Amino acid sequence: MNYGLVRVAAGIPEVRVADPDWNVQQIENLILQAQNQGVEIIVTPELSLTGYTCADLFAQQMLLDEAEIALMKLMNFTRSMDIIIITGTPVAYQGCLLNCAAVIQKGKLLGLVPKSYLPNYKEFYERRWFTPAGEFPQGQVLICGQAIKLGQQQLFHTPTCTFGIEICEDLWAPIPPSSRLALSGAEIIFNLSADDDAVGKYDYLKSLVTQQSARTISGYVYAAAGFGESTQDVVYSGKSLICENGVILKEGKRHSIDAQLVTTEIDVERIRSERRTNTTFSASMRQVLGDDVLHIDTDKLVQSHVEITRPVNPHPFVPTGQMLDERCQEIFAIQTEGLAKRLRHTNSQVAVVGISGGLDSTLALLVCVRAFDMLGLDRHGIVGITMPGFGTTDRTYTNAVNLMKYLGITIREISIKEACIQHFRDLGHDIDNHDVTYENSQARERTQILMDAANQMNGLVIGTGDLSELALGWATYNGDHMSMYGVNASVPKTLVRHLVTWIANRMQDDNTRTTLLDIVDTPISPELIPADADGNITQKTEDLVGPYELHDFFLYYVLRCGFRPGKIYMLAQKAFEGKYTDQVIKQWLTTFYRRFFAQQFKRSCLPDGPKVGSCSLSPRGDWRMPSDASSASWLKECEAL
Repeated sequence: MNYGLVRVAAGIPEVRVADPDWNVQQIENLILQAQNQGVEIIVTPELSLTGYTCADLFAQQMLLDEAEIALMKLMNFTRSMDIIIITGTPVAYQGCLLNCAAVIQKGKLLGLVPKSYLPNYKEFYERRWFTPAGEFPQGQVLICGQAIKLGQQQLFHTPTCTFGIEICEDLWAPIPPSSRLALSGAEIIFNLSADDDAVGKYDYLKSLVTQQSARTISGYVYAAAGFGESTQDVVYSGKSLICENGVILKEGKRHSIDAQLVTTEIDVERIRSERRTNTTFSASMRQVLGDDVLHIDTDKLVQSHVEITRPVNPHPFVPTGQMLDERCQEIFAIQTEGLAKRLRHTNSQVAVVGISGGLDSTLALLVCVRAFDMLGLDRHGIVGITMPGFGTTDRTYTNAVNLMKYLGITIREISIKEACIQHFRDLGHDIDNHDVTYENSQARERTQILMDAANQMNGLVIGTGDLSELALGWATYNGDHMSMYGVNASVPKTLVRHLVTWIANRMQDDNTRTTLLDIVDTPISPELIPADADGNITQKTEDLVGPYELHDFFLYYVLRCGFRPGKIYMLAQKAFEGKYTDQVIKQWLTTFYRRFFAQQFKRSCLPDGPKVGSCSLSPRGDWRMPSDASSASWLKECEAL
């Protein structure tokens, strides 16, 4: 299965102005390369059969005849190929000359799409030679021995996707043709362009392409004229971009004198999923009802397996570089504002947090500190309670106490050992039996202390559990699962680590920074099982449920995209190649689905908490799932991997 992946290409051939015979050979070379790489659809720039800069030569019959001959050669060249070619050519029609995209497959001309908007300002004079699509009567043109319908609204249906076409300036229009094409069903838009170069123009172009791709929830493939076009007045640098829903997947090298072929895969399945989720998109589809859209079916393809070549981020919740800094700043601000509003609404000047010396409670405490500072409240109103138990190690205990001291909050220490021993005695439970009762009793005892302490001080219990724990159900029901406001509820574990690191690196105080960084380096553990003889943590969460980076990867594609297990497995193989074996990925993917379905009952009654990103498990916001839904189909596919 290709799981909705469609390999596309933007081809930038070298051209000779007004030499269609030479140009078609260059295009054929690119087609051969694309065919060998398993490309399904390739697009070349605007008027690439003749060259865009022919100017008044477009009025010469010789050039138009040679262009048609070149088009026939291209059709003949592709007679035994499955690949679909979109290339640019002038077409004479009823006293007009049209700037068209020609769609070719298996020796047939499938369609001609004329350009809708012709620039006629500054360096552009297209109306001198061409007629825009909206100004000529609809009909058929006889070209290359075929009668072809003309129309600006055309959809081409392949076995794997539906695509539409617009040409250069069309993208710059207030309402580009691609907007209507997407609402009519186009999942990928191909743009044949001849955009010239100017300082700063490329960045503007990238913003246009990415925004249009995002707005239409589509793939967008852009190919612009390059080396060989006339440089009499302007220069064409050969821009090529492939985008998917607002993200640039691949871009070519500008100002190259060599031909280029830029290829990658567009995930049409993801586009379809995004559109189904986005009700605004489906509501907007009513705007195009009644539009005269020409639907064209391509020939069937002999599909081969597509090995994904596009990069797959192993940490989809965690951006890189400058974006990580901006993301951390924004998430921390959202968490802070959410808590500040809740404190002000409840007129609370006390926040109670259980401090374990682990990542989650550390982030929750840092959010509290910033919220109190924002509201002008005394930090002593933040009551950090450390509750040593049977598995508490010196490292986490010391870090918890030091962090509270350095941040200037109120510190309380309440051991849970005696209370739990009494509880085990009441239950008749053997204290040496370290089963789920042994573990969960400790978590519930800690929650009881926090809740009662908050009542005692007229405060709020601030929850510490994160998104990853909620997905796996790695929380004790009515224990650490419960709070009065969960500030980390939609922050995945991989991002919690980066957030704490980001905050640590901005701390003025060396002691606070050092403590925070040591917390980041501490193995993740609930510390409910006694330490070893050397006082080290014995209960490591990732040894029990699997690496959080894998689970966060799975979670992203389950929540954000709705992908099936087989596709997530394939993406994980690419993302974690060389780090985890296929067997390890399969093992933890199976664990993820088993736990994700079985633990929904805990998510169905989550406390309030702020949404910070595109994924959340709140039953009031993003995720509504029956607690007794069957996981059989998902686990069956996992077993078959």
